[in-house]
Amino acid sequence: MKHLFVVCLMLSLAACSAEQEFSTWPCRFSYNNQIHNNAVLASAMNSSSRGMFCLITESTRAGVKYLNFQTSDGQVSDPIPESAEESQAQFVLGLNNGIIIGYQTLNTDGAYGGFIGYDVQCPNCVRNENNTTNPNYRITMSNTGIATCPKCDRKYDMNNNGILQNGGEGDSGLEKYVAATSGPFGIVSVFRR
Repeated sequence: MKHLFVVCLMLSLAACSAEQEFSTWPCRFSYNNQIHNNAVLASAMNSSSRGMFCLITESTRAGVKYLNFQTSDGQVSDPIPESAEESQAQFVLGLNNGIIIGYQTLNTDGAYGGFIGYDVQCPNCVRNENNTTNPNYRITMSNTGIATCPKCDRKYDMNNNGILQNGGEGDSGLEKYVAATSGPFGIVSVFRR
């Protein structure tokens, strides 16, 4: 019950301070890093490590679900088996099994950015191909905070609200999710609005 209260409080605070548009794509993830103590994930949940992002995916082996974490500078943790409670929560990691979290270095008004979650799919390829059912347009992260789509070569600035750095008229930035954290070895929650 205490865990649920903390998650709801964090999400309401994140929602109140947000003046930006958030994705309607599916996303539901809440993870207690106080239990797991995953240093790779913790690095992106640390407000002192602005510009460090973490890709979160889920995999299954021999009927067991695992969470996978990889940072924008290439650190990878061993897959972590989900607890029974986590498996029952049935995480939805974005449009196609992937979200990115971290603290931005900037936002559009030049101030320090906050904690944010992005979908790992290139939104422009998803829309251009009209494929939200089974998209496979996964962006790749660099240690400079730039995400690139290998299919269309569009580049997105994860340190600045996921804005598009190149592209054509009508193209959009990364899909954003409401995200909150209670610190590196605390709770991280990412949801669609």
